[in-house]
Amino acid sequence: MRVESNIEVAYKTFEMILSGDQVKDMLQAGQFLHLKMKNPNLLLRRPISIASIDEETCTLLYKVVGKGTEEMSEYEVGDQLDVLGPLGNGFHYEFLKENDTALVIGGGIGVAPLYELGKRLVKDGIEVTFVLGFASAKDVYYEAQFRELGNVVITTDDGSQGVHGHVGKGVDTLKLKPSAVFACGPLPLNMFVQSRFSEDEHVYLSLEERMACGIGACYACDTKKKDKRVCHDGPVFHRREVDL
Repeated sequence: MRVESNIEVAYKTFEMILSGDQVKDMLQAGQFLHLKMKNPNLLLRRPISIASIDEETCTLLYKVVGKGTEEMSEYEVGDQLDVLGPLGNGFHYEFLKENDTALVIGGGIGVAPLYELGKRLVKDGIEVTFVLGFASAKDVYYEAQFRELGNVVITTDDGSQGVHGHVGKGVDTLKLKPSAVFACGPLPLNMFVQSRFSEDEHVYLSLEERMACGIGACYACDTKKKDKRVCHDGPVFHRREVDL
């Protein structure tokens, strides 16, 4: 795939736009791409969620946290990347009807795949509320884009923007009985959602996990339930499918 743009949109958070034939195969919100690094010493590919899909391009949002993502932040327009994907199973929402309500909860870089999900829900006439958690105001990204789709509650760990605290504090501000709940983020966030909405039928969690092959062969990203691999069977699971 070809790099069309690669810019910093928040503190150490980058937006990369790619073009290529693979875009036509990107049919589900919540899937990911497996990027091969140019540095031969970085053997493992890096799994990056697809944040947005258009007719000819896709958008990735990633946080610089190690050598691989640091290398990615230096890619320039015109660079050619070795990309495997789209991989994994995305979000299911076909059961929702027009005027149903959806609560979408994300934290950190886990907010990224929820943007494409939000676009598709709104297109289908679903009323969407987003609760998006970040460490600090400097880490907040895509706030304006999400606000174009629905109601947005921002939380920050240090209280520098929005509600002070984790996403649970943001959920507490709402008077909402959603038709479905979708979440993506670190383990504590998914554990909160799984517990808080344990009586709700339609609760779906997108798990973040280190992985190697990305196609389910190596079992490096298996969950606590037998034969459930994040890359192959997920990353999105119904709340009852996984023990967190």
